[in-house]
Amino acid sequence: MGARTQLDHVAVGLRRLADAPALAVGELGGSPLAGGPGPGFRWAQWRYAGGGVLEFLEPAGPPGGFLHRFLDARGPGIHHVTFKVRDLAGRAERAAALGYEVTGYDDSNPGWKECFLHPKQAQGIVVQMAESIPELDQYVDPGFAFPEGPPAAEPPARIVGLRLVARSAAAARRQWVELLGARCEERGGELRLRWPDSPLRLFVEIDAGAEREGARHVEVTCARRLRLPDYLAQVGEEDAA
Repeated sequence: MGARTQLDHVAVGLRRLADAPALAVGELGGSPLAGGPGPGFRWAQWRYAGGGVLEFLEPAGPPGGFLHRFLDARGPGIHHVTFKVRDLAGRAERAAALGYEVTGYDDSNPGWKECFLHPKQAQGIVVQMAESIPELDQYVDPGFAFPEGPPAAEPPARIVGLRLVARSAAAARRQWVELLGARCEERGGELRLRWPDSPLRLFVEIDAGAEREGARHVEVTCARRLRLPDYLAQVGEEDAA
């Protein structure tokens, strides 16, 4: 299963997409990848050294949408993590068999079929699973105008992965290994999860007494000293190995 599953990107919610380039390009040195409209939001992605991708979202439409609610409750920060899978229907069935309630199943877009695991069941983070055919994806705008920003910083940063906290190692293994096919290594009280087709990883700290499960920060590494918001953290190359 793992070889057919890819940890594709981490998505960050912002109030304005126009604010993204200062961080995504001016600080991290990202290269524009894709962007467009979505249901209730606009999105843009930048790619980094080594192939990792960050996506930034801004709310669209009237107040009260999912991204408005997220930003009102938590402010800018990590919203979801996205996995590309070969057979979305089969993966949704597998999730249900493992006890998850799959939400938002939508196969109306021929190039981007998706469903979600709610953070209340998925260890504090929205998990998006998607079956993707890029050339048919109606959410991708070939003429998308990326918001203007500063020149790309050099050298570019590398996006290592996402660090989370979970109360149960067994629940974490069920979600990331049994359902999403990760290769798992336990080291120093945390699970290190990899997917062969992805440059990104997950690091799951196991803390039975954690007040709240979910994302801590995106880990990045760079030869330069970076100035980052609290939802990103710079780590050394030895920590990224």
